[in-house]
Amino acid sequence: MQVVPTQPVASQQLQCQLNSQAVTLNIYQQAFGLYVDVLVGTSPIIQGVIAEDRNRIVRSAYLGFTGDFVFIDLQAPAGQFGDDPVYTGLGTQFQLVYLTVPDLESYGFEA
Repeated sequence: MQVVPTQPVASQQLQCQLNSQAVTLNIYQQAFGLYVDVLVGTSPIIQGVIAEDRNRIVRSAYLGFTGDFVFIDLQAPAGQFGDDPVYTGLGTQFQLVYLTVPDLESYGFEA
């Protein structure tokens, strides 16, 4: 599990190396939620996914991405889901986490 640093701005592009993948994340606030695009190199893996607390972003192995991302509401009561992320809380209340294949398997997800 690895935290991906975000900033509390309405639109941002992050570039990072994760599990030998050159990943670009576009994170942007729209009227009805925070959305995420995931690219490896210049190839889109998945686009326009709404960000929800503890809900996987990529979800499907057939897309060819190794691992997955989730946002976690750090202010949620223990054992409960929290609020869905909004840009003003990025990096403080809402943390973006990259989950490796072993992480996913340990939580009971197919990787």
